[in-house]
Formats: sequence, C-alpha cells, structure tokens
Amino acid sequence: MDKCVFIHTNERQWLGALVAEYSFRRNSRHADKFDVRFIHTRDYPFLAAREGQSFLRGGTTRVWHMDDLQSFTPLRFMPPQLMNWQGRAVVTDPDVFAAGDVYELLERDMGGKAVMGRHRSGKSEKGYQVATSVMLLDCAKLAHWNAEEMFGQLFRSEKDYKEWMVLAYEDPATIGYLEDCWNDFDHLDANTRLLHNTKRRTQPWKTGLPVDFTPADKFKDKPLLASLNRLRASVFGEYGLLGRYHEHPDKQQEAFFFGLLQECLDCGHVSEQLVRDEISKNHVRHDAFEVLARTPPLASRAA
Repeated sequence: MDKCVFIHTNERQWLGALVAEYSFRRNSRHADKFDVRFIHTRDYPFLAAREGQSFLRGGTTRVWHMDDLQSFTPLRFMPPQLMNWQGRAVVTDPDVFAAGDVYELLERDMGGKAVMGRHRSGKSEKGYQVATSVMLLDCAKLAHWNAEEMFGQLFRSEKDYKEWMVLAYEDPATIGYLEDCWNDFDHLDANTRLLHNTKRRTQPWKTGLPVDFTPADKFKDKPLLASLNRLRASVFGEYGLLGRYHEHPDKQQEAFFFGLLQECLDCGHVSEQLVRDEISKNHVRHDAFEVLARTPPLASRAA
C-alpha cells in the first residue's frame, strides 16, 4: 500500500502505541486505504549499540540510554526507507491519538514539499523549528534520510540531537507547515485531529509512576544549576529525585485515552493481561483499571 501511518515506540510506551494504532483506524472513514505499522526500538540494534555512549545534544554532551522514555525518537527518520522511498507516510510518537481522520492528512496536497509538520514553538526566533513528533512525508523526496547514519553522526559531534529533531539540517525550501490541530499539544477540542500528550510528566496513563525520562537540558545558561543537575544524576542515577508523573490537568484528555483503551479491551485489540503486565513493569499507572471503571464510553466512531 502506498500510504502508511508509522508509530515509533519502545517498551515503555508500548501500550500507548497500541491504543494509538487503534485510534487511527477507529476514527477514519477510509481505514482500508492505509496501513498502520510500528517502528520499535527492539528491531533496530544500532540504537542499543550506543548504550552508555556520549552524544551531542543542545551544545553539550548527554549519555544515550535505551531505557529512556523517548529512546525511539531517532526512528522517526525511518519511514522513507521502510516505504522503499515511494508513497506517502505519516509518522507519529506513541503518545499521539487520532481524534479525526488521518486519511485527510495522507491525501493532503503537500505543495511539492518533502516533509510537513507543525511549528514547534510560537516564538519568532524558533520559527524554523518543526515538531517532528508528527510528520507527513513524501518518501520519494527523502532518499537522503538514513536514520542509522544520522544517529551515528550525533556521537561523532557532526550533528546536534536538538537541531536534528527540529529539521534544522534540512533545506528550508523542502519543508511545509501543518495546522496545529494535526499535532495538538495537550489540547483537545472539536477541531483537534491528532491529540499529542506531549508533556511527558502529565501523560494520563502514567499518573503516579516514578519519572523515567531525562528532562530537557534547560540549564546551559545557568552553570551552577547545570552542575547541580549533573551531580544529582551522578549520585542518584539518571532519574533520581525527579519525582513522579502528575495527573493530567484536563480530565477530558484522560477520559479520551481511557475510553480508547476500554474499546481496545472490548474488541480484543489489547488484552487485560497485557495491561496488567505493563502495570507490573511500571509502564502504566497502577490504578488503570479503577480509572477504566469510572470512564464513560466515547462518542460513536466515524461513520
């Protein structure tokens, strides 16, 4: 099939990825016209081969850890190769859920652009940055994307992770911009097409669990705080003293995720045992079944 939605993920976000897969089909009137495929870290050993090595991120060095919540991010550059450099692809994070019809995006006129995504920030100085957590790709125009090679460049200080992730190394003439509704950052209303629970600390299925992600480095202009943060990590571990996931401030978004999860359980897309296994691994909040019990059914799906 020449149209595909790719969800890149790892073990820690596997349940989210499964629910996301279900949502793309549930809410499309044309679910038979595109594939949905996973790109899982376990299938790409070039990631694990860099465990414990230092790479360039934000002008400083960080250590690559496969157990980080977002170790899947380099895989968002894989779809053109997986599509044999032809056709259309949408690639999303595993915490992106369809509230609208993704087929509208796959069919969109790209105006000759190779890649499209929403603006990552509203700040003028960051206007060039693309939120690559959701991208629409014309795979034939992206033959230069080699995820393994690009990933390796981080460890040779030839590329900076932060710049790579916002497409700063791409020709600006090949980039187009989507409306925010196609990657709605923790915002859900009638116009939302793809909901992205992007604030990791408030992801609805992780409330109460110990934080298991490396925070963005916001201390590069504050040497003392940067030093204290490095000391914290060296003494208490990468995630030591980072606290726990918080409740999402919008109960509607919690209800949306758990409504989708209940439908997944009802139709057998996700098993109860899988959810219990994910709870035991601290990948899913421990009160998930209590939340399911109090979550009302979702409105009817796309006709």
